[in-house]
Amino acid sequence: MTPSALDPADAAASLAPSRRRARITAVTSGKGGVGKTFLSANLAAALARRGQRVLVLDADLGLANLDVVLNLHPKITLHDVFTGKATLEQAILPAPGGFSVLLAGSGLVEYSQLTPVVREQLLHIIKTVTPRFDHVLLDTGAGISDVVLYALSLADEVMVVATPEPTSLTDAYATIKVLATQQKRLNIHLTVNQASRPGEGRTVAQQLQQVVDRFVVPSVGEPVKLEFIGEVPVDPSVREAVQKRVLLLEVMPGTPAAQAVNALAARIDL
Repeated sequence: MTPSALDPADAAASLAPSRRRARITAVTSGKGGVGKTFLSANLAAALARRGQRVLVLDADLGLANLDVVLNLHPKITLHDVFTGKATLEQAILPAPGGFSVLLAGSGLVEYSQLTPVVREQLLHIIKTVTPRFDHVLLDTGAGISDVVLYALSLADEVMVVATPEPTSLTDAYATIKVLATQQKRLNIHLTVNQASRPGEGRTVAQQLQQVVDRFVVPSVGEPVKLEFIGEVPVDPSVREAVQKRVLLLEVMPGTPAAQAVNALAARIDL
């Protein structure tokens, strides 16, 4: 079985099955620019407010930008852990919002492909951190590269982030298809960002479900359910928070987008 086709049940079972460990949620998208990292960071803050011990691992090893969103300037990253220059404990940093982060260095081409070293290091890191937290969020890269798919295979659940824009939906469908056919995931979470009107996210989810039922289910041989987690509305406060490199939930907690993220956290913290 290829790394990208790793059965998620097998991967999860290999992560300390004999003791309590964190729930691992991978946040991914078919294309970039849909607000995946923004949602990962603010969702972590919302979960932390609910009393969870949360770690966000920047699994976008080639084009990491979680540090930019959080306005952090780390001296130690996953690159240093991979190369033995620092310990994992040294690389776990506190972030605004009351959660912890493991940041990846940006522009590291050697980690953009799933080499045996990257594969082993990622699995080791996940095994090490999951007993220490209640929830681990994997902020993956966009698309369906081997590195992204391997990170997804390590998660208990996958949340696909999409916007109502046609190319985003097309790429979201491609991601869902691969998750269902290669990793045999029959339940996939869906969050719609930048919804222009109430209810648009649910409409998008229903449309995607119809396409999945028509074209994916026959090849899988079992029902594939897209679980609609919620929508985040278009909100000018999001752009302001991103430009200022601050967490929306910290500086503008009463805005519609912030309230929507809190609702997302409540849905996944069950």
